[in-house]
This record gives sequence, C-alpha cells and structure tokens, in this order.
Amino acid sequence: MTGPVAPGFDRVETLLAGPRGIVNVGLERFAEILESSGTAVVHVDWQPPAGGDPDLVRLLRAVEGEA
Repeated sequence: MTGPVAPGFDRVETLLAGPRGIVNVGLERFAEILESSGTAVVHVDWQPPAGGDPDLVRLLRAVEGEA
C-alpha cells in the first residue's frame, strides 16, 4: 500500500518492531501466567483506594483536604 502516511507512523512502527513487555496492574496471577509463557512483565500491586467503597473514598478525601 502506498500513499501518505500519518505523522508519527514511523515512530510507532519502530516501537512495535522492538521487544514487547506487559505492565500488569493488580492481578498478580495474570502476571504469573504471562511470565510463565516467557513474556516480560512488570507487576504493579495495586488495589482501589478504600477497597473501592465510594463512601469511604469521600471520607478519606475529606480528611486529606481534597473534598
């Protein structure tokens, strides 16, 4: 296919040509499965603030002065 190429396409192409890895957020088992298949993985142990409870999040923000 020939014709105009979107600006920055060459950078995207270069990025995708190199080795790839995964940043996994929260689900440790998912990171383990990817690692066992040889995929490079960085695992971030993340959980929603206050266990995901919106009322508790509002209270915490109020205490921290973010309300």
